[in-house]
Amino acid sequence: MRKFYFRFITALAVLLSFCLTMMAQNKAFDTSRMDTSADACTDFFQYANGTWLNNTAIPPAFSRWGTFNILADNNQAILKEILETAAKTKSAPGSDAQLIGDLYTSCMNEEAIEKADAKPLQKYFNHIEKIKTAQELPGVIGEFHRFGVPMFFGFGSGADLKNSTMNIANASQGGLSLPNRDYYTKDDKKMQETRQKFIEYVTNMFKLLGDAPETASANAQTVMNIQNRLAKASKAPEEFRNPDARYNKKTLTEAAQITPGFSWDNYMKARAVPPVTDLNVGQPDFFKELDKVLTETSLADLKTYMRFMVVNSAAPRLSKRFVDENFNFFSRTLSGTKEQQPRWKRCVGVVDNTLGEALGMEYVRQNFKPETKKRADEMIDNLFKAFGQRLEKIDWMTAETKQQAARKLSTFKKKIGYPDKLRGYAGLQINRKSYFENGISAAQFSINRNLQDVGKPVDKSRWGFTTPTINASYNSVNNDITFPAGILQPPFFSFAADDAINYGGIGGVIGHEISHGFDDSGSRFDADGNLKMWWTPEDRKKFEDRAACVIDQFNKYEIQPSIFINGKLTLGENIGDLGGLEVAYTAFENSLQGKPRPENIDGFTPEQRFFLGWAQVWATKSTPEFERQQVLTDSHSNARYRVNGPLSNMSEFANAFGCKQGQKMVRSDICEIW
Repeated sequence: MRKFYFRFITALAVLLSFCLTMMAQNKAFDTSRMDTSADACTDFFQYANGTWLNNTAIPPAFSRWGTFNILADNNQAILKEILETAAKTKSAPGSDAQLIGDLYTSCMNEEAIEKADAKPLQKYFNHIEKIKTAQELPGVIGEFHRFGVPMFFGFGSGADLKNSTMNIANASQGGLSLPNRDYYTKDDKKMQETRQKFIEYVTNMFKLLGDAPETASANAQTVMNIQNRLAKASKAPEEFRNPDARYNKKTLTEAAQITPGFSWDNYMKARAVPPVTDLNVGQPDFFKELDKVLTETSLADLKTYMRFMVVNSAAPRLSKRFVDENFNFFSRTLSGTKEQQPRWKRCVGVVDNTLGEALGMEYVRQNFKPETKKRADEMIDNLFKAFGQRLEKIDWMTAETKQQAARKLSTFKKKIGYPDKLRGYAGLQINRKSYFENGISAAQFSINRNLQDVGKPVDKSRWGFTTPTINASYNSVNNDITFPAGILQPPFFSFAADDAINYGGIGGVIGHEISHGFDDSGSRFDADGNLKMWWTPEDRKKFEDRAACVIDQFNKYEIQPSIFINGKLTLGENIGDLGGLEVAYTAFENSLQGKPRPENIDGFTPEQRFFLGWAQVWATKSTPEFERQQVLTDSHSNARYRVNGPLSNMSEFANAFGCKQGQKMVRSDICEIW
């Protein structure tokens, strides 16, 4: 009886912990999350979130769990209701309701998906098998790119970085299955294990296609050999912080000289690319190596690689055995996720990613109030004003550069809540018969629409997010900031919260995005969104010296034994956090002018509440696997240091909590840029 009792209590505790993690984050600030036994001047992240961290279990279908995940989970429940209603309603063909309802229905039809199994892939495999000569490869690769199958490299339309009003064709490094080149080139024990697990995964995928074990194993090694060559020729993630590493505009004649064995004419004809005279060959050295791979590798081995890239990209839309194998490697092995999301959540995500405009506008109609947009607009204006004030007071920048910076700030555009101009989905065919074919149809529609922009003016009104997204962004070529409806809710933003909490939450996020326009990468673009050095050489050197301080600070943060944050990779986001908080605090101080001083709430001063508002936004727990993957692939720092890192540079924080020199939250070598 005693043994059963303790088992019951343990099970109940686990269930309660899980339920608590799934509860909505409907408060802008929650004192019950805090651990006031921790020292705010030693580890503010722990002080602000410690009780929540101790009581929260990462749900088994997630590799990390925090504020962003909780809000996204809440939004998914809302989107599910919208989709289930659309699925039950007979709507006009081609209408938004028909498209989202039919796509969701086809995704949820597991019986039809299981029955189809891998049969939808056969026509693509037949197409690969029919290749007779290497000269056919550019056209065939182009055709597979039209279907949305990533292989060998990437290609699409985008703004010309040095003429931001016009779209240009862009070719970029690609063709890998692991997250980036480091997974192929780093030689520590963990990376060796990961590569071996990847080879096992590729082997298993070939087995699922019917290959004999020995053949599948040999095929997996062939895939790995080709991807290794592509990886070694690729640039590392941190190199992409420099926009020059992404821009090498070439005439078609010059591009042909880089890849003499690859016909760009044949490729673009197969892709139905509008006539072009030049294109951006993002990484010329990569394409030189790609040309060698295509000419030096046997046709049989290239076909094996292509066959894998087809099944790997299609796996999430195939039967359970393919889905499970794909999940086991990419989610369980790489990020530590223990279970798959329920089918309905995966399908909601598919519709949001595929038909986000249609689904998102219904979400806005139900869950976004006009007054929220108005208040967010006001706060953004206040943040711009505060940035301008700080810019005027900067003593390390000359008047000449400061004038250019002010001009850039004055030309920022803002997108709040949802797009004012809708593109629609005219011509897209979606039905309830085949989930796989719906995916192909949607990919072709999106890819073709993108390519039709080549050579045309950039439409800067377009959004890169769906409206329920819990995120925000800065776009350097548009020189704009975007705040979808999804992020304009507690704990980021709340009408029920006082200004201190809101300025610390959404204010810090707004300031972060504005600061991206002046981080290591964004600062290379001028007021018109063009890649152009508008700094004097002396001022640029001063900026880079200050950025080096931030790099050095974050390089020293150890996430796991011998695993440190990459200060160069995360520099832009860290500058965004540091600058964003400084600007948000200035805006908060401005908001207090001419008003009675706000009272303490829950025993905390307005200044303290500002910093607590920021800290609780980033409450997050992650699996060890996710933490490692984040360090290797993500430009964002670990959540604990998104809080402690920037705050340890701010005298305002030290004053608010009475922190003294020598304590961990007060740096002796202060980093400050904006």
